[in-house]
Amino acid sequence: MRRTLKLKVPSSVNMDGKKLEYKGEEALKEIERLTEKADEVQKSILTEILTRNCETEYLFKYMEGSKNLLEFKRIVPVITYKGIRPYIQRIVNGEDSSLITGHPITEMLSSSGTSAGEPKLMPSIAEDLDRRTFLYNLIMPIMNRYVPGLDEGKAMYLYFIKAEMSTPCGLPARAVLTSYYKSKHFKCRAKDPFNDYTSPDQAILCKDSSQSMYCQMLAGLIHRHQVLRLGAVFASAFLRAITFLERNWVRLCNDIRTGQLDPMITDLECLSCMSTLLSSPNPCLANEIEDICSRVPWKGILCQLWPRAKYIEAVVTGSMAQYIPALEYYSDGKLPLVSPMYASSECFFGVNLKPLCDPSDAAFTLMPNMGYFEFIPLGENGTILMNVGEEDEVPNDKLVDLVQVRLGCYYELVVTTFAGLYRYRIGDVLQVSGFHNRAPQFRFICRRNVLLSIDNDKTNEEDLHKSITVAKKLLEPYSALLVEYTSYADASTMPGHYVLYWEIRFHGSSKADHLANIALDDKVLQECCIAVEEELDYIYRRCRTFDKSIGPLEIRVVELGTFEELMDLFINQGASINQYKTPRCIKSIAALELLNSHVKASFFSPRDPKWGV
Repeated sequence: MRRTLKLKVPSSVNMDGKKLEYKGEEALKEIERLTEKADEVQKSILTEILTRNCETEYLFKYMEGSKNLLEFKRIVPVITYKGIRPYIQRIVNGEDSSLITGHPITEMLSSSGTSAGEPKLMPSIAEDLDRRTFLYNLIMPIMNRYVPGLDEGKAMYLYFIKAEMSTPCGLPARAVLTSYYKSKHFKCRAKDPFNDYTSPDQAILCKDSSQSMYCQMLAGLIHRHQVLRLGAVFASAFLRAITFLERNWVRLCNDIRTGQLDPMITDLECLSCMSTLLSSPNPCLANEIEDICSRVPWKGILCQLWPRAKYIEAVVTGSMAQYIPALEYYSDGKLPLVSPMYASSECFFGVNLKPLCDPSDAAFTLMPNMGYFEFIPLGENGTILMNVGEEDEVPNDKLVDLVQVRLGCYYELVVTTFAGLYRYRIGDVLQVSGFHNRAPQFRFICRRNVLLSIDNDKTNEEDLHKSITVAKKLLEPYSALLVEYTSYADASTMPGHYVLYWEIRFHGSSKADHLANIALDDKVLQECCIAVEEELDYIYRRCRTFDKSIGPLEIRVVELGTFEELMDLFINQGASINQYKTPRCIKSIAALELLNSHVKASFFSPRDPKWGV
């Protein structure tokens, strides 16, 4: 029988009763305090979570109301989304939050991971915004230690909201950053010279991504001599802004020159805020920008347009590392690339205490007050032993606590939150690179089982295989057979896009006949492209159709025998012929060169995949 809780009012304090908002030197002292007592803080966090949530249906079925920490570790199972999804679905359909948490769930956060083609929905309580804001407020005090004077200018940060859904029970379902930008924590934030943005809030909150981009870029150009920092949340979004500028700089210059906003801007809030910035014509500024943007190539364009800029802030770890060469090109290598924090929809985790390090060395110190953290050991001595499958049952005694991880070893992160996730596998593979006091520092290595990623999308091998299985059926009426395939996330264009390499054989044909018939109706292969996209998950389709952060999927048809040559290449490099399997995603430069040298034809999706909220 389900137990019903009396829901409590969320608090905005940490375990010591202190407010979760710190500024300047106070923030730096709080980092030291938390990391020096990491073990005590973690125990306190888990104790508080169990105290608040022990009567929830989920925990009660395992612990029967116990608040004992050792009992929790012994009895409560380690789970993936599959284990918590039935409870979340019941809440989404109208049942009480007390199924999983002692506080009212205020919204569901759409994770970039997916389940059965739909977004994962992560429960969030009001207090979670306090914790996220706490972590955000640590970034500038850390940065100011390395780059002084950041309060003497503006930040051109390009932030965007994403489309929302409404669940059957009326709870909003939205991306975690959209949640933050729409909250009073962002909209009603106190004036702070360290967070003086060029972008008006109205432009950030504009639902039309094109109008939002236009207004934010225009504001950044108007304030070009005051800008000290450049950035976006992800490197891909910042590069998308540069591509946007390449297409629209003439119109932007015209706005500045005339003092009149382009007619494409119809959003009333954007019109209102931008009319203030464009209060009078400024032909001198327009001429400066025009002179810079008309030069080709655009190497170093960022330093020319924003000459006082000191660094670029964006996530450049994990799949975003593929964009580092492009960022270095546009900045001529003169602007450090800063990844300030590590976070996800499920929980915010930690900060980069050495933000000016090389991106490949970026390490994040986990803040022990953000949630309760455990770790599944995956390997050591420089080797990742993926001996724990994504859906494998993990023995409870296999996990180690935050302060028990060892230098150089690999782990999968497991989190327990106030909002109702218990021993939840995040799916991130991390390596311990050091310690700050008693808190470990981690390098982000990869997401488990993710083959392709351009923006927020994370396509795994199973989803790719299912999509291609559907698409290849379109070849059957033409006596054509998909012999083999692999994939590649191509970030050389903006936006980046998925590339599939297909080797196709025609039934009963020789190689010569195959080459003669490779001119299979273009429309068939184009329909194969869109068929793959239609079967990919919600996040991919949203990025393609709504966000426009991913370009049309491409199929490159290669000559017969290409995949045999690919196998030979890998075997010559040391792969076992007995255990060789075609890699479903190619990262080797030599392998890509081989594949591309045998491409006979290339096809792109003719339209956007279906997507809706």
